Amino acid sequence: MTTIQALIMAILQGVTELFPISSLGHAVILPALLHWSLDERAITFLPFLAMLHVGTAIALFAYFWRDWVALLTGAAGAADPLRVGESRYILFLIVVATVPALVVGKLLEHPLRALFGTPVMAAGFLVINGLILLFADRLRARLPEDADRPIASLSIADALWIGCWQCLAFLPGISRSGATMTGGLLRGVSHETAARFSFLIALPVILAATANQLLELHKNHIPFSAMGSAVTGAVAAGITAFLSTAFLMRYFRNHENWALRPFALYSVAAGILSIVALHYA
Repeated sequence: MTTIQALIMAILQGVTELFPISSLGHAVILPALLHWSLDERAITFLPFLAMLHVGTAIALFAYFWRDWVALLTGAAGAADPLRVGESRYILFLIVVATVPALVVGKLLEHPLRALFGTPVMAAGFLVINGLILLFADRLRARLPEDADRPIASLSIADALWIGCWQCLAFLPGISRSGATMTGGLLRGVSHETAARFSFLIALPVILAATANQLLELHKNHIPFSAMGSAVTGAVAAGITAFLSTAFLMRYFRNHENWALRPFALYSVAAGILSIVALHYA
């Protein structure tokens, strides 16, 4: 992988991990469209992926640090009784929403990996991703404008429901943030609240994926010198992810009635055009 390719992949990861357009789908489709000969079994590829996830995780924590500090200090008892109970409950909801992805990822890791090298299938799932977002937006538009629920009002069943939607993101082309936001919208929360909960539960999922990749590095005895451009990629992914998160939180706050529609139309168009381009490549 060249330095330019690494930077493009890092920026792509930083944008598409948070935008509801599937980072995994783009990571599978773009190299195929550009005819890059990436060796996913190369000694430098796994460290590169791990560092991209580290950069994204740091960006998410940097943006939501006030939320995490409030939750953790509240859960530790360093707040008034009402906030202590609410903080502990929200952390519990985050854990509940994370469990399905951890279980499904562990059980279906090897079968799902077979899809990663199939760009046409990823493009097809990208079209499906767009249709899911359109469905969620139409559903939200039918609710009263003031219909909303704060995160603390979610039930355990709500969190589990959102966590199950998150599992769709194991399919390349289905967005993790888009799937979890759809799950939240189906439970009556606003786009902004759905996005905030989606990004909060993204951190433990990304950290778990990073830990798994780092464990693979340790098992394969890959030296630090093999990291190459991975650190540069992590910085690029982190900066891009932070800017993407800042943009999206403001965007969802100001475009409640049709927030997902542009991403939906992009996903459908990009998926169809990619299928056509890959067919004639």
